[in-house]
Amino acid sequence: MKTHQTDRTRPRQEHAHHRTRKPRRLRTTLLALTAASGLLLTGCGAGDGSHSNTSNARNRTGFPAPAPPVATGGDNSSEQDGEQTGTPADKIAPSPDYLSTFALDVDTASYGYARRVLADGQRPDPSTIRPEEFVNSFRQDYDRPDGNGFTVTVDGARTDSSNWSLVRVGLATRTADSTDERPPAALTFVIDVSGSMSETGRLDLAKKSLDEMTDRLRDDDSVALVTFSDEAETVLPMTRLDGHRGQVHEAIDELETQSSTNLGAGVETGYATATEGLREGATNRVVLISDGLANSGDTNADSILDRIANERRDHGITLFGVGVGSDYGDALMEKLADKGDGHTAYISDDADARKVFVDQLPQNIDLTARDAKAQVAFDPETVAQFRLIGYEDRKVADDDFRNDNVDGGEIGPGHTVTALYAVRTRPGADGHLATASVRWLDPNTRAPHEDSGQLETGALHDSLTSAPNTFQVTAVAAYFADTLRSPEDSTGTLPGNPGLTELAARAHTLARKTEDKDVRQLAEAIDEARRTD
Repeated sequence: MKTHQTDRTRPRQEHAHHRTRKPRRLRTTLLALTAASGLLLTGCGAGDGSHSNTSNARNRTGFPAPAPPVATGGDNSSEQDGEQTGTPADKIAPSPDYLSTFALDVDTASYGYARRVLADGQRPDPSTIRPEEFVNSFRQDYDRPDGNGFTVTVDGARTDSSNWSLVRVGLATRTADSTDERPPAALTFVIDVSGSMSETGRLDLAKKSLDEMTDRLRDDDSVALVTFSDEAETVLPMTRLDGHRGQVHEAIDELETQSSTNLGAGVETGYATATEGLREGATNRVVLISDGLANSGDTNADSILDRIANERRDHGITLFGVGVGSDYGDALMEKLADKGDGHTAYISDDADARKVFVDQLPQNIDLTARDAKAQVAFDPETVAQFRLIGYEDRKVADDDFRNDNVDGGEIGPGHTVTALYAVRTRPGADGHLATASVRWLDPNTRAPHEDSGQLETGALHDSLTSAPNTFQVTAVAAYFADTLRSPEDSTGTLPGNPGLTELAARAHTLARKTEDKDVRQLAEAIDEARRTD
């Protein structure tokens, strides 16, 4: 049974205005009060035989408060449960409590850049591999809400590794409206014209993308252009497109590469231009297009964004980073987007550019949720260990889940967010396994809302191959990322990872079943990785 809530409004909670972790006793007390208040929501149990649970219904019991910490030591849980040794328990440190909290993230740049590097016959640097961005690069079939906010889907499948499962938490926003129905957009494009952008597939690709996007925007949208090399310059102030598309195309055509890369000056000037051209009732966004190879001026993401903190905070201007180039400053671009309340994508060819700037246009412009955070509570009666796969840079203190002064993620229409967990259940475990909750602020009123879903052990699929195709693609993408960032271990660190040869076979089978070009590209990327071994 799947239920849907029509009124998602929740009263605002009082919060302590700090970001430090409270003592464990206080956290347990707060969680117990939360459970008693029934603020969290769950759906129907697994007794109906369904293998996933999408829920907006009121919770019957609330999620469990954390149990005492699992003792440290790689295989302690195996010993107390009588499980055989030699499982991935020695690769996954025991969880310190039974809560996992993180800010939502829809970045995909890590996967796009990894594909580019592999296509060039090389292995990507493990430091550039973020598994959540691999996972979130693929379409999902989660139910979607009617209005702003999220649906929550929780499902899972057992792996070949004893007592280990993969648990998927899926969050989905409403379907993206057509460009005629979304609010108007005020977009400030900040374009890198430094010398390194002269390489084919950098500035030329950016110009072509901007031309195509300009033709797809509405007459009541506005565009500004800022360029930067050793200095930054506003080459086109905020301009309404109605009757002025030719002026915008002319400004794009005149873009030429120059000298060094003062990215900090570009971002600062971009935000100043966006603030000057701010439009009430519109989505105001800075779109940074760069290879991220800053070599002059301020090159520190934190200090760059500190200088434009007022614009971000007072006007709600968000940053969308678009990476280009075979040599790419991934770390700087990713941090700028995370700190700038936005997200990143990477484009390497015309098809990528069309997907980002045309097909995903409403997703990359509009907002349906601000400061969105997720919290997953695992039941200590059934769960011995768990590990969130990825999201290392997006972790949030458990006590700050309902602290609306703590940054979360900004999410648009048509987005899905997937978080995958490796979970070791206790031998013979039966019953409630986890409750997943999402909290966000309305993008216009900033009123807080929450929804939740839950998973029972009986709803776990017996194997990965018996799970839905979308779940299998998610698992393959996560295992692939795990292998790429663990080059010293042919089967990675995640339970059930079969290695690249088997992953390639699974990916090709899924590509045939789904007839999805994105899955086919995943299979091809795994083939490329095998050739670089």
